[in-house]
Amino acid sequence: MTKASPEITVVVTGVANLASVLAGWKRLGLATRVTEDPEDVERADFVELPGVGAFGAAMDRLRATGLDQALVRRVQSDRPTLAICVGLQVLCDASEESPGVAGLGLVPGTVQRFPDHVRIPQFGWNQVQNPAGGPIVDGYAYFANSYRLPLAPAGFAAATSDHGGAFVAAIWRGNMLACQFHPELSGAWGLGLLDRWVRGRTGKGGSP
Repeated sequence: MTKASPEITVVVTGVANLASVLAGWKRLGLATRVTEDPEDVERADFVELPGVGAFGAAMDRLRATGLDQALVRRVQSDRPTLAICVGLQVLCDASEESPGVAGLGLVPGTVQRFPDHVRIPQFGWNQVQNPAGGPIVDGYAYFANSYRLPLAPAGFAAATSDHGGAFVAAIWRGNMLACQFHPELSGAWGLGLLDRWVRGRTGKGGSP
């Protein structure tokens, strides 16, 4: 019997363009489920935490629904979890965008605003470089962000981009992958990343 394709559970953050996220998975032929139920997040085989907008608003929504602790338990137990844009940022301890608001604390560090001498927000394509191997191959990705994590903390691998200095374009450890860019908007390169991430965790090949 052929094993069914995995289903991707997409978390409702209140600050994400769900249409583009779901369309990306559809182009790969994968089914999706949209949820804000913490039990769904804990049970799902694959979870995506997307986000576009403010750090504080995203954390308010996650805490109001109990999704914050469900996500913490999921990542700490090394279940396959993908975070995108603000989804990456809320994994961190805090952000300069929302002083006094605590993040999920899964990635040590504070998200910082780009320096004033570059265009803010960063909108558009930027090069992604990854000398360390892993799920990211060198290429160009689509970004839409005013804040970024400057450095990867110890124990995490990272790919980088440059906008007023190097910053974390993607970070990963175990089965958690977090991207500052939008794979679903990054053409064939981005869809290839999503495909490799899923296949690498189903035993069907691909670079985990």
